[in-house]
Amino acid sequence: MARSKSVTFILDAPQANTVAVAGTFNDWDATRAPLAKNKNGRWKVKLSLPTGRHEYRFVVDGQWISDPAAIESAANPHGSDNSVVVV
Repeated sequence: MARSKSVTFILDAPQANTVAVAGTFNDWDATRAPLAKNKNGRWKVKLSLPTGRHEYRFVVDGQWISDPAAIESAANPHGSDNSVVVV
């Protein structure tokens, strides 16, 4: 049985109306993991992810962006980079 850990995704985007995280852990579905915005414009969500290496991107107002705080990244077939989190 795969173990899982809690991972918090955070993005500073005070001007954004919607932010979500999509990745290998949710079939790249931009609707399954919306982030909540605090009063300082910081968006946050805590997810339980199985142990392993996961690629992901933020979806900010419909635009797919890499996580500026990610330590690791991997090229994707769309000509940009996915952010990587290791759990």
